[in-house]
Amino acid sequence: MSGRETSKISIAAFERLMAEKLPLAARMGMGVESLDAGRAVMRMTCDDALLRPGGTVGGPVMVALADVALYAAVLSLIGPVELAVTTNLSINFLRRPPAGALLAEAEILKLGRRLAVGAVTLHSEDVEAPVAHVTGTYSIPPRE
Repeated sequence: MSGRETSKISIAAFERLMAEKLPLAARMGMGVESLDAGRAVMRMTCDDALLRPGGTVGGPVMVALADVALYAAVLSLIGPVELAVTTNLSINFLRRPPAGALLAEAEILKLGRRLAVGAVTLHSEDVEAPVAHVTGTYSIPPRE
């Protein structure tokens, strides 16, 4: 998918949808950095409430950020279809992320009529090495 195409949902519209329909994501402080057709970059500052013992970001926090970033990337291609849902998500934790901001870079690898397959790379802000790699599949409801 080309990152040069226009997204079918704006950043403002996705953040409104997130606030209204995904309130936990909004409460966790997730925000959209960029949104192009088939690509989304999201940022989340991980405060003490999102850390696990040892001062590292908890696994469920990383999974949540990756899932929402993938949802944004899917909607960038199909528009605001609220009932597009995760059918599979797999994460490989690569290294321990420190407290602070996490970035999720999501990309749709294949978009079909009923399924979208994508990948997400998570990394700590200002650190190039990824902390996790995620693959996921979204189910797209039939168009009426």
